Amino acid sequence: MNIKPIKTEADYREALKRLELIFDATIGTTESDEADILALMIDEYEKKYYPIEAPDPIEAIKIRMEEMQLKQVDLVDAIGGKSRVSEVLNRKRKLTVDMIRKLTRQLNLSPGLLIKDYQLSR
Repeated sequence: MNIKPIKTEADYREALKRLELIFDATIGTTESDEADILALMIDEYEKKYYPIEAPDPIEAIKIRMEEMQLKQVDLVDAIGGKSRVSEVLNRKRKLTVDMIRKLTRQLNLSPGLLIKDYQLSR
C-alpha cells in the first residue's frame, strides 16, 4: 500500500484512478483497506475544492417531490390551497414556520434546509 496525501489536482486524479482499479477488492485485503483510505481522502479533497451547495428551500422541495413522485396537489395539506402551493413553488410567496413544520414531516426534509433564505421572483 502506497498512500500519500492528496495535495494537488494531479494527486487527486491519480487517487481516483487507483481507487477505480481497487474499488471491488475483497473485504479484509490490503487493497480493500487502501480503497477505504483513498475514498476518505478523495472525499475530503472534494469537500474542500469541489463543494456542493445545498439547494435553496424551494429547489429542495421540488427535488423531494420528484423523488417521491408527488404533485403540487399533494402539498395542499402542508402549504394551503392549490393556489398557495403554486405561489410558494413559483417563488411568489415565502414559506411560513407552519408550512416548514408540516413539510419537514411530510417530505422528511431537514428544517434547517427549509428555513434558509431565498429570493422571491418579481
